[in-house]
Amino acid sequence: MGQAPATKAISLRTVPRNFPGRSGTRENKVCLVSPETATASALCGVITDPRTLGIPYPRIADPDDPVVNRDMFVPLLPADEAAKIELEKGPNIATLPTFDALADTLEIPVLLKVGDDVSTDEIMPAGARVLPFRSNIPKIAEFAFEVIDSTYPERAKQSQGHAVVGGCNYGQGSNREHAALAPRFLGLRVVLAKSFARIHAQNLANFGVLALSFVDGGDYERVEAGDTIPRRRLAESARGRRPVDGREYDAGTHVHRLACVVSAINRVRAARRSDQLDESETGHSRCGQTAREARGARRLIVFDE
Repeated sequence: MGQAPATKAISLRTVPRNFPGRSGTRENKVCLVSPETATASALCGVITDPRTLGIPYPRIADPDDPVVNRDMFVPLLPADEAAKIELEKGPNIATLPTFDALADTLEIPVLLKVGDDVSTDEIMPAGARVLPFRSNIPKIAEFAFEVIDSTYPERAKQSQGHAVVGGCNYGQGSNREHAALAPRFLGLRVVLAKSFARIHAQNLANFGVLALSFVDGGDYERVEAGDTIPRRRLAESARGRRPVDGREYDAGTHVHRLACVVSAINRVRAARRSDQLDESETGHSRCGQTAREARGARRLIVFDE
């Protein structure tokens, strides 16, 4: 921490942390290189191919019998003694929040829409400014999605639950639990994406955030921030398999595959253009919403039941 590169200047790093702003400088140009390239470049003052230095590559073999120092290990106390120990917390360590259970019915707004390959560093930044608060969830949550939308934390606090829409490979990068925990503290209940990075999907489930993926990835283009996502009978869905839009999804997996029906969105858009809907259209759509019910709605996204 504390080794931020100059603005718009190239720096070499040997660890996979070249996400925008991760180095501590927003306009950074971080290049990933091998340790050998980094060492050669540091010695020469310019980016250097170590193979041009004429130095033989060192060959190091692992020991056949590695030494393990167990003197640093402290044995566990018996359970009855451990229960009497009072946990001492510093002023910047807060108790882990207690979250309510996922409601059986949700009707929440899409507060943020992001693109493909959004990393955990973009969801929850690290660095010297943020990491000191890793044991203070209310404080560290103030940095959530800061790189993408600095207004997200405040808007999330004011919502009564919300959703985030993502593209492919949502949550890629590290296995940082704070990338799921902090948005959940701010009211995140659902992430709807084309696909999820495996570990982040598990972290979302661990903290009670429902991870849903589009069956038709093209529907991603039809969802916008400000849309409302209602979902009913969540408990029933979580108990096993049941058909959705003629297909089935396995509710036992971390990523629940649901069909996103968007015909209601098109109806509302048409109503906005003409300021009225065809009064004669009273039949139900695939998702059970009539044209009359769609009038005045604020872009309602409906999932087939």
